[in-house]
Amino acid sequence: MSKVLIIGAGGVGNVVTRKCAAIPEVFSDILLASRTVEKCEAIAHDIGGDRVKTAQVDADNVPELVELIEDFKPDLVINVALPYQDLTIMEACLQTKTHYLDTANYEPKDVAKFEYKWQWAYHERFKEAGILAVLGCGFDPGVTGVFTAYAAKHHFDEMHTLDIVDCNAGDHGKSFATNFNPEINIREITQNGRFWENGTWVETKPLEIHKPIEYPEIGPRESYLLYHEELESLVKNFPSLKRARFWMTFGEKYINFLNVLQEVGMTSIKPINFKGMDIVPLEFLKAVLPEPSSLGEGYKGQTSIGCQIKGVKDGKETTYYVWNNCSHAEAYRDVKAQAVSFTTGVPAMIGAMMMLTGKWSGAGVFNVEEFDPDPFMEKLPVYGLKWHEKINEPLPVENEQQ
Repeated sequence: MSKVLIIGAGGVGNVVTRKCAAIPEVFSDILLASRTVEKCEAIAHDIGGDRVKTAQVDADNVPELVELIEDFKPDLVINVALPYQDLTIMEACLQTKTHYLDTANYEPKDVAKFEYKWQWAYHERFKEAGILAVLGCGFDPGVTGVFTAYAAKHHFDEMHTLDIVDCNAGDHGKSFATNFNPEINIREITQNGRFWENGTWVETKPLEIHKPIEYPEIGPRESYLLYHEELESLVKNFPSLKRARFWMTFGEKYINFLNVLQEVGMTSIKPINFKGMDIVPLEFLKAVLPEPSSLGEGYKGQTSIGCQIKGVKDGKETTYYVWNNCSHAEAYRDVKAQAVSFTTGVPAMIGAMMMLTGKWSGAGVFNVEEFDPDPFMEKLPVYGLKWHEKINEPLPVENEQQ
């Protein structure tokens, strides 16, 4: 039995809290905290039974975070706030010697660039403090790293190529909306793409490379090459990889809206002066777009996310495809959330369970693929994320005839 502090009460925070609350034998005491305490109170009230306590906290303020942690004394902090706040929360955990877990790596507020160097720099300090930080324990990053570690452990002597494929074939009925924080989502999509090839990063223009890829139970969907943070840690931790890429689907309507918004400057993160005030256009756009946590009810279709890997086993070329499909409607019935929040929140809860039950342990800062993948993989279908695999069959990402 352990105490857990969850910071962030958006769509993912809702899922993590509900899933933790359903397992009192692991998560005995839960405190949900956010800048907007009313969001926390609404989630806690819906769960009921005084299972979840709530608090207000400014996750940008280290002294406030330290005070909250010292008052509640959690065994673990689950950070599902904004990526801008990773370092302040890690700093508070370090000062209070509290274990830490997040779902997305740090990103500076003033530049659309996300990489692990800022968080990896905490490794020695966390090690000296005797506490563990687990980075990127959502789905991608998160499950995709566990999938890759599982493949390396059970199906390959060497992995040579990795393609992470992410498809949302759902329909939320809105003209234009993002499935997670609009600000983070649009910053991610509109920056240059990158992929790993032969020991170096190859940079591409935003959404420059794309092609149809076949997804299980969905069919072919136009998929765009992006840079995604788990590529950085995976090529570091699996150095036999000669190529690593990340693909994500977008509909034509979404791309058209995004192009117009870019053309008129609404995706810019540079402040402009409006009636005597400095505002960031992307932050204003976020304020007028639908809240991602509001998209769950009536959302149709499913997501499909997986890893397609080629390498060598016992001297023979081997292929492996492992994936999860998640229904938006089933996710909403379970935790009143759409599938994108569900597929991020459930792995965060499972990662926390791994840490609190001693399945994942150590001192320092680590990515999920550095731990034993087996106990995590065992829990995925138990809590709603059934996974499937194909061995030595043609990889859909390599089919150029679609």
